[in-house]
Amino acid sequence: MPEALVLAIDQGTTGTTCLVVDALLRSRGRGYAELPQHFPRPGWVEHDADEIWQSVLVATEAALDSAGIAARDLTAVGLTNQRETTVVWDRESGRPLHRAIVWQDRRTAERCAGLPRELIRRRTGLVPDPYFSATKLEWLLDAVGRRDEDVAFGTVDSWLAWKLTDGARHVVDVTNASRTLLLDVRRAVWDDELLALFGVPRHVLPEVVDSSGIVGEAGLLGSRVPLAGMAGDQQAALFGQACFAPGEAKATFGTGAFVLANGGDVPRGAPDGLVETIAWRLAGGSATYALEGSIFATGAALQWLRDELHLLDDAAESAGLAAGVESNGGVYFVPALTGLGSPHWAPEARGLVTGLTRGVSREHLVRAALEAVAFQTRDVLEAMCLEVDVLRADGGQSANAFLMQFLADVTGLPVEVPTERETTAIGAAALAGLGVGLWSGVDEVAALRRIEHRFEPGRPADEVDRLVAGWRDALRRTLA
Repeated sequence: MPEALVLAIDQGTTGTTCLVVDALLRSRGRGYAELPQHFPRPGWVEHDADEIWQSVLVATEAALDSAGIAARDLTAVGLTNQRETTVVWDRESGRPLHRAIVWQDRRTAERCAGLPRELIRRRTGLVPDPYFSATKLEWLLDAVGRRDEDVAFGTVDSWLAWKLTDGARHVVDVTNASRTLLLDVRRAVWDDELLALFGVPRHVLPEVVDSSGIVGEAGLLGSRVPLAGMAGDQQAALFGQACFAPGEAKATFGTGAFVLANGGDVPRGAPDGLVETIAWRLAGGSATYALEGSIFATGAALQWLRDELHLLDDAAESAGLAAGVESNGGVYFVPALTGLGSPHWAPEARGLVTGLTRGVSREHLVRAALEAVAFQTRDVLEAMCLEVDVLRADGGQSANAFLMQFLADVTGLPVEVPTERETTAIGAAALAGLGVGLWSGVDEVAALRRIEHRFEPGRPADEVDRLVAGWRDALRRTLA
């Protein structure tokens, strides 16, 4: 009997990663393709949807070559994606009508300021912020001057599912749909009142489908493979980290950081500063919900120090530089480079560095940038008001030992880093494998989770209190 292998497509903000994953959730092959970024104006961020698709093809072929297999050897395909990024295309021609507007884009901030916050909060679990899809879609429909029945809207999973199935399936998985400001999060259906609020005709919308289960046949390099798993990247990471019980939490550290905790199968509403989102819905089951805090600049802060200030040559240097000084020297960096996300939701905030003296070195600034990641994560966890026993970390910055230890220290939680750090792709593979019956349920998936490092909190409580007090003072200055 041929070996079961799943292709996981992880379409992210700066590139696409594809993994070939076996039945033990081990990576057997990897491919990557960079995605060009487009910045037509300050605060505007766009992607070319055709370039997104090409990056998927390139990364897929590289992953299959790396694994030494052909597309016909695959059992299933799982798809995960940058979430709120918004695409519109023509059904007849299959061509994008405009560049996609990326989740980081802030062009609709003024529109969001005038929206009915309580209605949106109650109906969607979210907040009116340019981060989410509805105001992006409203802007795009106005920009292209079309709302006819040939216009199709989707988040990136929708666009890729359309392309993979040669236009046969216009679908969105329930987790991505829950990020649009258009979905009633309790009923998991498109909401007519919200559609009217944003001027979105129902016929442009995709069908909402489960996160796990066959939704169509994906065409890959001349073969047809079941497309059996779809989820937004942060929900896929929560699934890949096997956070299957209420209160289990993960933090994914990349360009930004996203802290999610399993909230169970009953939506209860999110505390102030957080959002409630659908974590996943397995075939034939009910939805699982999550509390989420979105931190906009973590890895992006290091990129800024590297590319604009030239304080380091590579982000990987940051751990050694930070450890090269005994403390932060009183320096705090609030990286509000694109505003502040959870738990503040202050799009107008701007970055701030405090505590500068003649004795401050580049090591102090790099250390302050890493410490800010941990402080912001602590802020989100405190706002969740949940009893979290351990924090499961993944993403590129989880390889930074200084950051992971400092994170454990300031949160007071053990921090676990998995053997396979591409947890988002692993989650997509797990959802697809469940969708074709590769495993019988989530218990079998949980048993496959492997931990590489566990960081225990060890810093004295009075020192943590002093550090957090300094952070909060800097934060108050930023918000003022």
